[in-house]
Amino acid sequence: MMRVAAATRGLLPLAGVAGHPVAHSLSPAMMTAWLEASGRPGRYVAFDIAPENFAAAVKALPALGIAGLNITLPHKEAAFALAAEHTEAARAIGAVNLLLASGGTLLGDNTDVDGIRAALDEGAMTRPQGPAVLLGAGGAARAALYVLKTRGWRDVRIVNRSLARARALVEDLGVEAALHPWEKAAEALDGAVLVINATSLGMAGKPPLLLDLSAAATDALVFDMVYVPLETALLRQARETGRRSVDGLSMLIGQARPSFQALFGAPPPQDLPVREILTAMLEART
Repeated sequence: MMRVAAATRGLLPLAGVAGHPVAHSLSPAMMTAWLEASGRPGRYVAFDIAPENFAAAVKALPALGIAGLNITLPHKEAAFALAAEHTEAARAIGAVNLLLASGGTLLGDNTDVDGIRAALDEGAMTRPQGPAVLLGAGGAARAALYVLKTRGWRDVRIVNRSLARARALVEDLGVEAALHPWEKAAEALDGAVLVINATSLGMAGKPPLLLDLSAAATDALVFDMVYVPLETALLRQARETGRRSVDGLSMLIGQARPSFQALFGAPPPQDLPVREILTAMLEART
């Protein structure tokens, strides 16, 4: 269950996102737009915290009157270790992307799962409909596999360069999945109705994601967690071959909604075109 950060008496609610680097984050613009549209008091800012300073910074949150922090790379596992309490999702994934200072206690949550659920819902993939292929076996893949598990998905195929890491992932989460090395991705994609890219491949500045979707179902949903660029080569291939697609911005917005409610005590306004705001920001950076 989501917990709400404790109010700090007499102070304007303050929250933010912590990472290193963090200047590229879209979260301050998104949260600020929601605050302004809702008329709620509060500020949301970016905190660039080096790994060696992260523990000290987190421990100071209650004293500084900071309601909580969204956590991004490279601090998600460190945040998990520093939290005194964890939600069920955070415990299962072993990583925290939301730290709340509640009554002097740090609660760790993981709303990445909310973002993944929102992306799948947008693609009308609310329940198991056939084989699902998960690309990657890192932290993002762990959150995606947790969502597939909680939605009752049984036919899951994981494609990863390290089969040992993929095996450790399924054992940690207590699920059954077929494991495929990257060079046999085509076998994993055969008949797949859902393809999730949980790697950084295809992200600006990273190696491209070279994957042929032709073996996947013709009406498959392709979900890429990457949002820079907004249309990756994988999503462009999906669009050009008539398959459905959901980009990483849907996940970003989806994970931010429960974070906003936890940090500021109310859900964000539904009618604000926040996707258009963020899309314009991304376009301005290119």
